[in-house]
Amino acid sequence: MTAGALTLGVLASGRGSNLQAILDEIASGRLHAAVSVVVSDVGDAFALERARRAGVPAVFVDPHGPGGKDGYERRLAAVLSGHGVALVALAGYMRICGPALLAAFPGRILNIHPSLLPAFPGLHVQRRAIENGARFSGCTVHFVDAGVDTGPIVAQAVVPVLDDDTEETLAARILRQEHRVYPHAIRLFAEGRLRLAGRRVLVDGTDPLADTAAIVNPALPA
Repeated sequence: MTAGALTLGVLASGRGSNLQAILDEIASGRLHAAVSVVVSDVGDAFALERARRAGVPAVFVDPHGPGGKDGYERRLAAVLSGHGVALVALAGYMRICGPALLAAFPGRILNIHPSLLPAFPGLHVQRRAIENGARFSGCTVHFVDAGVDTGPIVAQAVVPVLDDDTEETLAARILRQEHRVYPHAIRLFAEGRLRLAGRRVLVDGTDPLADTAAIVNPALPA
């Protein structure tokens, strides 16, 4: 582990493609961090295999063990703390974080969600965006709180919804942006550039978009 690198713990329930994006960004040197452990609530999640291939400890924590949800989260927090985790990144982790986990890592849990929050929290978000006629969708990195995708927003990427989009094609385009935005948000945290102001996350040292900047769909005539 590089001296001074942010120690990450990643929670994943499935394929772990965002985990891979984080690992790749670290390997490239663009993200000064190290994944110290990957934990899953699914014993055969491919995310655990990705971790093993990268030489990262891969741990299954059974959510159906003693103590119910609180007991599970205490075991989860013990694994993360035991690996020196400073920031927890949820990467396709399909459980709502409860009081035990939130208390163990206050203000130090990030999540990425495949919509432009606060629109379409929860599940089946691409389908809902299409069904509701949204012209834009995208992804959002946010701090985790006790709600469902309700925490303060760190970063977003915008993806147009095309007339012939299906749930699958829209999800694929959004996922490509997730792989860019999530490591970027972690980098901002690692560099100490995020400040909470109420429900807003202020980012130090960035150039804001000009007040005339806009993305329009369908496009305006030239």
